[in-house]
Amino acid sequence: MPWKNTSSRYGTVSIALHWLTVLVLIGVYACINLTDLFAKGSAPREALKDGHFMLGLAVLALMAPRLFNRVLGETPAVAPPLPRWQQGLASAMHIALYVFLVAMPLLGWLTLSASGKPIPFFGIQLPALLAENKDLGKQLKEVHEALGTLGYFLVGAHALAALFHHFITRDNTLLRMWPQRR
Repeated sequence: MPWKNTSSRYGTVSIALHWLTVLVLIGVYACINLTDLFAKGSAPREALKDGHFMLGLAVLALMAPRLFNRVLGETPAVAPPLPRWQQGLASAMHIALYVFLVAMPLLGWLTLSASGKPIPFFGIQLPALLAENKDLGKQLKEVHEALGTLGYFLVGAHALAALFHHFITRDNTLLRMWPQRR
C-alpha cells in the first residue's frame, strides 16, 4: 500500500493517523468515564484523570500531522460518486470532527491552566496557557464536558455514515480508509 493518498484510496500515513486517533480517543473517553468507579482523591481515580489529560493532549499532537496530511494530500474519490448533498454533508462532518479534535484538547488544557492544576504529558509538565482563575476554570470545564458529550454524537454519526455507505449504498467510502490485508 502506498504511503501517500491516491485517487482511489487513502495511503498508509492517513490510515495510520486516522485509526491511531480513534484508539487514543477511545482511551480518552474510557479514562474519564472510569473515574466514577473510584473514590474522589483515590490513586486509581487520579491516574485515570491523568491518563485522560495525557491522551487528550496526544489527540492534539496527532492533529498536526493529520491536518497537514489532509491539506496537502489527495482525497480519494468515492465510487460511485456521491450526490452533491451527501458530499456537502460529508465535508461538514469532517470539518466538525477536525474542529472537535483540536478544540477539545485545547479546552482541556485551558481548563487545567485556569484551575491551577498541572498539565501532565507523558513525563513532562506542559506550561499553563492561562493564569489561575478558578471561576473561569469551572466555566471552561462545563464547556469541555458539554462538547465532550457532543463528541459521542459526532463520532457515532461518522461511524454510522461509514457503515451506511458500506452496507447500504455499497460504495467505497469505508474501504478507502480500511487497512488492507497483505
